[in-house]
Amino acid sequence: MTIRAVLWDVDDTIFDYRTADRDGLLSHLRAEGLADGYTSADQALARWREITAEHWARFTLGEVDWQGQRRDRVRSFSGRPLSDADADDWFDRYIVHYEAAWSLFPDTVAALDSLAGEYRQAILSNSSLQVQDHKLRVLGVRDRFEVVVCAAELGCAKPSARAFHTACEAIGLPPEEVAYVGDEPDIDARGAVEAGLLGIWLDRTGVGGRPELIRITGLDQLPGLLRGDTRFGAPSTFG
Repeated sequence: MTIRAVLWDVDDTIFDYRTADRDGLLSHLRAEGLADGYTSADQALARWREITAEHWARFTLGEVDWQGQRRDRVRSFSGRPLSDADADDWFDRYIVHYEAAWSLFPDTVAALDSLAGEYRQAILSNSSLQVQDHKLRVLGVRDRFEVVVCAAELGCAKPSARAFHTACEAIGLPPEEVAYVGDEPDIDARGAVEAGLLGIWLDRTGVGGRPELIRITGLDQLPGLLRGDTRFGAPSTFG
């Protein structure tokens, strides 16, 4: 069946989250001083990412809500039993520096332009609607997407089939007519395939492997892949 729409992940797919998170946190720490117990900025950054992964996993499992995972990240990082208000204030100050570092990947706009008119486009993100809608507007691409569907409002997250199916329902297409593009091989590509979509792994860093997945290393390869009707028997790499 012909692919008629592309669902997109946001962070580290079209938006350079990893760089923004690094630069934002380091700016935040320079403004406030390194947190107690961290001997260097690199150590603090490594710990922040470890804590983020830990509490994000709790959120995706439904063990904590969106705001709760943010507060727990701050408490774990600072090592202090902060009140909700104090944890929120710390995170809000970090967000100022984080947002100042926001940028799209260089290949994002060209890919969106190339697909426009031929494929419908929407977002499915393991984040919150408030965060991602704001981000896409600041970055100037919100109008490229018909809808933005996010885990915080759904009450479930990728790789749950329910998340993928809800996004497909939001654009009124069956899963077999929708491609999903994301940077995580399991959460994004494999999850999409298991939900009946065409899953495409965007492997920007060239990790490789996973021959069972359709893999691209840049968004410039996506239009040709979709137009080549390579759903069945597609090679795992291009170029």
